[in-house]
Amino acid sequence: MGKQARAITEINLKDLARDLNKAYADEWLAFYLYWYMASTVSGRAYKDVKEMLQELAKDELEHAGELADLIIKLGDAPLADPMDLEKNANAPYFMPPKNTADINRIMRIVAEAEAGTIEVYSKLAKKTFGKEYVIHQVLTHILSEEVTHEEMFENLLER
Repeated sequence: MGKQARAITEINLKDLARDLNKAYADEWLAFYLYWYMASTVSGRAYKDVKEMLQELAKDELEHAGELADLIIKLGDAPLADPMDLEKNANAPYFMPPKNTADINRIMRIVAEAEAGTIEVYSKLAKKTFGKEYVIHQVLTHILSEEVTHEEMFENLLER
């Protein structure tokens, strides 16, 4: 981040980098959960659920990359040790269901995880609004994708 960008920022960048690292940890945990469930899902309509989970995992990995870029621009480093992900995340890791054919449970886990993520990005968007414009824009972009994910899985549960 350049001098002028830092000059117009009205937020503690060290605190912001810490918050972004927590969201970064969330994204990695979500990526792994969705990838794992996509790899193990069975039962009715498993191919469709597998495809949706794979796409969702890809989005979460993309979000982790976007957050890593922001953290680096702030002069910090994203978490490097995978063992630090859960202890630095905003929420604990959601365990996938033991019954890999329990499609409804999988969808409830995803909807619940996405709801938590929406809360995190909503707080970050409020924190950066009018104080850090570039990061705010990235956060609201990620937030909009998380809202779409939650809605998709809630709609599937209602069917």
